[in-house]
Amino acid sequence: MEPERPNYGAIMVHLKKPYWVFLILLFTVVAVLTFQISTKDILPFQFFGVTGSRKTSVTSGSDPVPDPGSCAGLLGEFPERKHVMSIKEFGGVGDGKTSNTAAFWKAIVHMQRLSNKGGGQLNVPKGMWLTGSFNLTSNFTLFLEDGAVILGSQDPKEWPVVEPLPSYGRGRERQGGRHISLIHGDGLTNVVITGQNGTIDGQGGMWWDLWQNRRLTHTRGHLVELMNSHNIFISNLTFRNSPFWTIHPIYCSNVVIKGMTILAPLNAPNTDGIDPDSSTNVCIEDCYIESGDDLVAVKSGWDQYGIRVARPSSNIIVRRISGTTPTCSGVGIGSEMSGGISNVIIEDMNIWNSAAGVRIKTDKGRGGYIANITIKNITMERVKIPIMFSRGANDHPDYGWDPKAIPKIKGIFISNIMSLNSTKAPILAGIKGGSFEGLCFKNVTLLGLAPTAAWHCEFVSGCTNAVFPLPCPQLQNNGSSACCI
Repeated sequence: MEPERPNYGAIMVHLKKPYWVFLILLFTVVAVLTFQISTKDILPFQFFGVTGSRKTSVTSGSDPVPDPGSCAGLLGEFPERKHVMSIKEFGGVGDGKTSNTAAFWKAIVHMQRLSNKGGGQLNVPKGMWLTGSFNLTSNFTLFLEDGAVILGSQDPKEWPVVEPLPSYGRGRERQGGRHISLIHGDGLTNVVITGQNGTIDGQGGMWWDLWQNRRLTHTRGHLVELMNSHNIFISNLTFRNSPFWTIHPIYCSNVVIKGMTILAPLNAPNTDGIDPDSSTNVCIEDCYIESGDDLVAVKSGWDQYGIRVARPSSNIIVRRISGTTPTCSGVGIGSEMSGGISNVIIEDMNIWNSAAGVRIKTDKGRGGYIANITIKNITMERVKIPIMFSRGANDHPDYGWDPKAIPKIKGIFISNIMSLNSTKAPILAGIKGGSFEGLCFKNVTLLGLAPTAAWHCEFVSGCTNAVFPLPCPQLQNNGSSACCI
């Protein structure tokens, strides 16, 4: 029987753990405030020329599948892969004990020869497939069938050490190189990682122990990292227990990450969910994430190395994400933002039991800019600090950073925020001598704060409209018709 080919356009999962109380509260606030935000208020730019609904063309056949509200169509139509094979045909054994590293490498080498002959698809059937790191190839689909689990090897030697990223200058955690990701690719085009909700499990416990016990020699590897690549689609899988950041597209363009479940223990260090880094035209939507760090973090390089490489992150949509992280934020921008970050829309998120809801992280030495950011329609429950601008991490790659490289922040539009049972009012900490301006807060309601809770603002300027509790003096333009234009 011919192995099943995926219908990419139909791949979608529903968000987990719906909090209906949020919807009731939100509708109540809408009725009380009777606000309406028009398209021109909330869309400071058009993403890839796509607005509203559009038929996606990410399909396995010739007919596009309607998917209102999705930007997956930016990838165009992936043709049906002409060559479909199973990892078993390359000697794979799915018993959870036998190493399949050689089998995956053999399969990818074979698929690479088919790249210009209609492309290849590697099916991973039901079973436990233990493997070390392996690379992908262009015009290729990695497809995990129902019940398939790829397990990351517990032998550090099967995660080889590679050169540091140019925009970081060293490993993020340790000087020198870094361990390669479990699934890796560089200079690829038209790559799909998907399936019938199969699982990729990095078995990161070994790596977390090394980090916590200060015995880590090189920076931990990601679960999936794609570099310098174009037209990437990751969907309908569960990623678990990444050693470090889970999904890391860097120097990439046209990336869609959709319908993913990403899980790590809530105390697992630095297990970010999805980190687009120095990448453009990225869409992250309809995902559920639990992790020990930011659910989603937008980055663009670290201090002088990021400034020199100058590869910004731009044209990014993050929407319909739900999840929890007790130590970090639902969405973070930075702190590695030295190449610049602009034109980002973050919308329709549900965050609970987290340290922060939305956080913009900068520092002296970063340089770069964060501009034209729209954050809207966010519901939070038991989030300690719903909105936070932070500084002063004193986190630099080496002694070559420039203390005069001050980041510029301009045009941050935050609207339709409902936070229930917050413990602190927003903290907006700019940098002395820096430019943190054009901040707009509109229809922001924070419930459950102590009567004495007050916004804390330093070195920032902007305006507000329909914000409770009353914002800090630096933002005291309440009710102004010119606010947020």
